Amino acid sequence: MRWLDRLERRFGRYAIPGLMNLLILGQAVLWMVTEFFTQVPLLLFPLESTALLHGQVWRLVTFLFMPSLADLLSPNLLSFALFLYMYWWIGNALERAWGDFRFQIFIAAGMVGAWCSCLLSGYADTSGMFLSLFFAYAWMWPEQQILFLFFLPLKVKWLGWAAAAMWALNFLRGGFSTKATLLFGLAGFLLFFGRELWDWARGAVVSWKRRRDWQNRWK
Repeated sequence: MRWLDRLERRFGRYAIPGLMNLLILGQAVLWMVTEFFTQVPLLLFPLESTALLHGQVWRLVTFLFMPSLADLLSPNLLSFALFLYMYWWIGNALERAWGDFRFQIFIAAGMVGAWCSCLLSGYADTSGMFLSLFFAYAWMWPEQQILFLFFLPLKVKWLGWAAAAMWALNFLRGGFSTKATLLFGLAGFLLFFGRELWDWARGAVVSWKRRRDWQNRWK
């Protein structure tokens, strides 16, 4: 991606090192604050279009540190800790592979996607952006084997396919707000891998047509 190379040469010095660690730390702190002390952040931090129109522009950034609604409503510390650990691991792996600047561009694309979703549907969170990180990891290292739930060995590509199937199911069954969140949440993944995804999909269709034509010739 030549445009990204040019951006990095010009603005790379402004990259924030350890950005994923900051996001994970912020979500952990806010979860503990809302769980044990006060729920004021629930009123001031989420990305809501109504609040933005009333001048609360800080929400354009603070929503990054808000855990998903499901995590906030659940008092299960273990499940939330596992969620943070998984994305700490994924995010840092991507950050090491790309460098601080490119990883920051990926997160920035997710932010812009969330802003667009918020303007269209009234609300957005980080769930789509975090899922986009997982898709990026599965796309780059599909053959890597991990211990799912710490005991079941699985290749990352199978987890990626399962996540993609759930994404598609939720997209088809969800309302407009859900569709906007899921679609715009993939902004980072599509920015980095959209061309590769298109070429892969086109190649798969061409291969399928060739196999079908070959089989039809011998019927």
